[in-house]
Amino acid sequence: MIITDAIEKTGSYAMLMYRVITKPDRWKIFFKQYREELKKQGIDSLAIDAIISIFIGAVITIQMIKNMENPLLPNNLIGLATREILLLEFSSAILCLILAGKVGSNIASEIGTMRITEQIDALDIMGVNSANYLILPKIVAFVTITPFLVLSSMFVGIIGGYCVAIFTDMITLTAFEAGIQYAFNPYFITYSIIKSIIFAFIISSVASFYGYTVKGGALEVGKASTDAVVNSSVLILLFDIMLTKLLL
Repeated sequence: MIITDAIEKTGSYAMLMYRVITKPDRWKIFFKQYREELKKQGIDSLAIDAIISIFIGAVITIQMIKNMENPLLPNNLIGLATREILLLEFSSAILCLILAGKVGSNIASEIGTMRITEQIDALDIMGVNSANYLILPKIVAFVTITPFLVLSSMFVGIIGGYCVAIFTDMITLTAFEAGIQYAFNPYFITYSIIKSIIFAFIISSVASFYGYTVKGGALEVGKASTDAVVNSSVLILLFDIMLTKLLL
């Protein structure tokens, strides 16, 4: 039963994406919606992105200091470990898991509310491709803005580590900076951006699918929103393993 349901949902998802990924009927309306979604999904997420990243950067630095209290280990390893954790995993995978909760639930509930209030049915009756009209701007906007959120998370997370070096005596600023600069591999940033683009597509498309196919009332919209967050999070973790194996 679970396997059959999963196959059915996968087929429905693929059919919906086939309707979504088509040429918009009116580019002017598409770009207007695109700008609105950029603000809603990207700019409005900057605050939570910065707050979480600066605290995580500080916490990682403190934990690295506590776990590397060994006279045989040089202090610059602390900055190196903090940088690698932020670049390779936190600022791409973990941040996208957080965004799945914020952006994914918002998309699912917004489209789900339109479905139960029959606004989507009205668009279909008027001959509008409702899937393309409602979902494509959300997917394109989130895929566009997520790499910038990831880059800002890396930058702010490292600032969090700097704050530990500046405001405490746990590590010197010189040692932390030496670790941040040591053996830097620019490909790690490219790797994180590639992952974030794929994760952004998963979050926005899965959330849109659950919102678009919801049936019932307000209770079902809430359930669809929860299902969207849970399933997109599982897919992010699955693809994280696959992409790490393929790209590194």
